[in-house]
Formats: sequence, structure tokens, C-alpha cells
Amino acid sequence: MIDDTDRRILAVLLEDARTSMRSIAEQVGVALGTVSNRVRRMEEFGVIQGYEVRIDAEKVGWNMTVLCALRIEKGQLMEVQRRIAEDPRVFAIYDVTGDFDSMVLARVRNRGDLDDLSKTLLSSDGILRSVTHVVLNTVKQDGTGLP
Repeated sequence: MIDDTDRRILAVLLEDARTSMRSIAEQVGVALGTVSNRVRRMEEFGVIQGYEVRIDAEKVGWNMTVLCALRIEKGQLMEVQRRIAEDPRVFAIYDVTGDFDSMVLARVRNRGDLDDLSKTLLSSDGILRSVTHVVLNTVKQDGTGLP
């Protein structure tokens, strides 16, 4: 679906989504029209799903990141996930294989906020067990998905 030229265009956009088409063309070594057409095509096919701002979570008050593994009662997975997704502290929910049914990634302001998350959201109806891990250091986080 995408070739090496597309990957190079995406790499530039992932570094800075505000990069001009002209600058992308210069960096990738292709014509401006090629970049414009390829970006439009990748948007249409859903390869590029949008453009967003990356923030430093700590600088806006989210001082801790947690990963929570959940074992959920049979038949309640979607309802529990939908309820958890409504919490503004939660930024990702995944269905997973293994001993748990779901992984929840959340950011909390402090220990008290983590305590509230654990005692309210992560121990609510339909959740049989939760194991929470606090992120001590982020070694890599880019989400590019490009090999």
C-alpha cells in the first residue's frame, strides 16, 4: 500500500506535522506535486488519520503514567471498556491476549489521583482483578508504526 517514498514523507510529517509540502519535497528529494498527491492519497486511504499536537504530559499536570491490566467478567468486556474510556485520565484501552482481558493506559496527576482511579474506576462492577504498574521512565514512545 505504501512504498519507500511514502515512508520518507511520513517520517518527515511524524517529526513535525506542520512541515510545508515544499520542505517535505526538498527533504525527500521528489517534486512538490508528488508530495501533495501522495499525502492526499494517504489521507484518503486512512494511512494518515489526522494531525495532532504532542504535549509534555508532566508540563500540563499529568505527573504519572500507569498501565493497568484488567481481568473482566465474561460478557461484560465491551461495557466495562466503554465505561473506562469515558474517564479523562484514560488515553488508551487495548484488548489483549494472556492472563488479562484488557490493558488500560492512563495519566494521573499524583498519588491521590492514582488512588482514586484504582478505588473507583479500576475496581468497579465487572472487573474481577486489576494489576497496576507505574511508569518510572519512558525509554521510547513515538507511535510511528513505521518499520
